[in-house]
Amino acid sequence: MRVKCVICDVIENIDDYSPLAKKLRNRPIHTYMCETCSSRIEERTEKRKETGNFKLYNSEETEEELI
Repeated sequence: MRVKCVICDVIENIDDYSPLAKKLRNRPIHTYMCETCSSRIEERTEKRKETGNFKLYNSEETEEELI
């Protein structure tokens, strides 16, 4: 299966029978991100967490706060 990275537009081939391919076929809302972009975002997120200015918003927490 050919997939295209959402961020850098690199086209890659993944196995047609992999769980990722099945998820992308059955749920079009899910998007593919290449390993390079994924690792870059992960590194930058870790750096922001270390500064202390990073706040993670979970839908469960915001619902509890509203009640």
